[in-house]
Amino acid sequence: MKQRTTSKMLAKWVLVFLLINTVSCNASSVLKSDPFAAQKKRMSNKVRGMFYHAYNNYMKYAFPHDELKPLSKTYTDSLAELGNLNLEHLSLGYNGSALSLIESLSSLAVLGDNAEFEKAVVWLSENLSFDIDVRVNLFECNIRVLGGLVSAHILATDPTSRLITGTYNNELLVLAEDLGRRLLPAFDTPSGLPYAWINLKHGLMENETTETSTSGCGSLILEMGALSRLTGDSRFEVAAFHALRKLWSMRSSLNLLGTTLDVKTGEWVEYSSGIGAGVDSFYEYLLKAYLLFGSEEFWRMFQSAYLAVQKYFRHGPWYHEADMRTGRATYWQLTSLQAFWPGLQVLLGDIAAANSSHREFFNIWQKFGVIPERYLLDHQILHPTEKYYPLRPELAESTFYLYQATKDPWYLEVGKSIVDSLNLYTRVEGGFASIRDVTTMELEDHQHSFFLAEMCKYLYLLFDDSFLVDRNYIFTTEGHPLPILASWHETLPETHTFSNWTSVKGEDGRQRASPMSLQICPSKHHPQQFESICHIPDARPNHRCLTDEECGVDATSCRKRSCSMAGFCGQWLLI
Repeated sequence: MKQRTTSKMLAKWVLVFLLINTVSCNASSVLKSDPFAAQKKRMSNKVRGMFYHAYNNYMKYAFPHDELKPLSKTYTDSLAELGNLNLEHLSLGYNGSALSLIESLSSLAVLGDNAEFEKAVVWLSENLSFDIDVRVNLFECNIRVLGGLVSAHILATDPTSRLITGTYNNELLVLAEDLGRRLLPAFDTPSGLPYAWINLKHGLMENETTETSTSGCGSLILEMGALSRLTGDSRFEVAAFHALRKLWSMRSSLNLLGTTLDVKTGEWVEYSSGIGAGVDSFYEYLLKAYLLFGSEEFWRMFQSAYLAVQKYFRHGPWYHEADMRTGRATYWQLTSLQAFWPGLQVLLGDIAAANSSHREFFNIWQKFGVIPERYLLDHQILHPTEKYYPLRPELAESTFYLYQATKDPWYLEVGKSIVDSLNLYTRVEGGFASIRDVTTMELEDHQHSFFLAEMCKYLYLLFDDSFLVDRNYIFTTEGHPLPILASWHETLPETHTFSNWTSVKGEDGRQRASPMSLQICPSKHHPQQFESICHIPDARPNHRCLTDEECGVDATSCRKRSCSMAGFCGQWLLI
């Protein structure tokens, strides 16, 4: 954890490095035998079977095309269609890039299938080329293809994994670098904000749309930064970092950002924003970039953005949308993509807030059997046109993080419920199908590549985290692991260990802490407490005040405190 000083007052800022390995408070607190071992073994085998049912059917009916159509047992070359709602400017000659195979590489490593991993690497090395006439979405191509290749290269060259027994000459990195160079022309704009679309063969197309999303131009730094660190070519990281800085400079006085913007004018198009579609991974990448690269600038941006989210979007366990200029609520709705947020809060150590939101998402899952794409909170009804469930993994992702942080067996039950629902409603003979309407469970003929990259990976790691033992990873928004390396860091914590202990820098030195409670662990031996990331203390130790400006932010609720008529800071207004 790190301490921070605000411009107005000195405060202890705590950042929990949740190093995803085996979690415990101390050696004596760990049971010699896991009472849930048999259950976890049974469930991990079940998830393994799910992965291979999806993977083998893809390889049988769709490979080397992009994604599987499990109902018709055919394929779709969907890389050109991702993010392309109107299916515009499709290339008639595009025949796929083995997208689902690329997305499966890190999952094969997690499952310990070295033989299939090596077989896939050999095929990609000999057959994959990006010299193809296809217009792709920059964001989707970055997180799925570039991220998949970079992560797999790192795993392939890890001497402790021994995933490849034959000769490996960095072929995946060569492919990733070639793809990265083909994406760079998208950043050639007056603002430095990248176009949302780029043709891999011809570059920027004539009369290309200038609109993009916040996540589209603010969620590139992990993959492109890692590519720069691996190749020594700084252009990728510089382009992504410059775009992120420009995007942050466009925030409102409330430290809020909108959803869509124009890359030529650098002006906002849509001012309403939240933590869901169009913005979600922007927040995720600010924090994870700090963890991966150690730059204080990432932390400062994230800290401000997180506090603004908690202040203007949060309503109890839910997060509504609001106008970036005024902070006023605009849309009271739940979207399935928002379910990633509890997992991000676990990385911060805000476990209570994460658990609160996670339980509400799971309640919705139980209500419908899955999570619908959009649910209207103010009316407690489904959105009339967005009743579908495309096998999104975000709830499984947050469940994995929360179990790692708490070891509460309730999260194992949540995972089991997710597994059971997927097998009951979406499993078909040819794979796993999306759901077109959660009220009827009518199926749609599409198995998204992220089912292999994320859903199966997070569910498997929930029940069997042996892949993570003695390793420090962060996962990209597409679920591809990237290692936390000293050589990539501008600054590292004074204590950096391959374990799941959290390092806390207190006034009396560095001690171990539990991410579950944000207290020195075990707390009975070390009673000193450390404030959560959102805590800003009141201006005066005795909590007296004359105005609201002298009151800070509550450590538990992350709500701004106010000054009462009696002159004391507190949470006097219940919202």
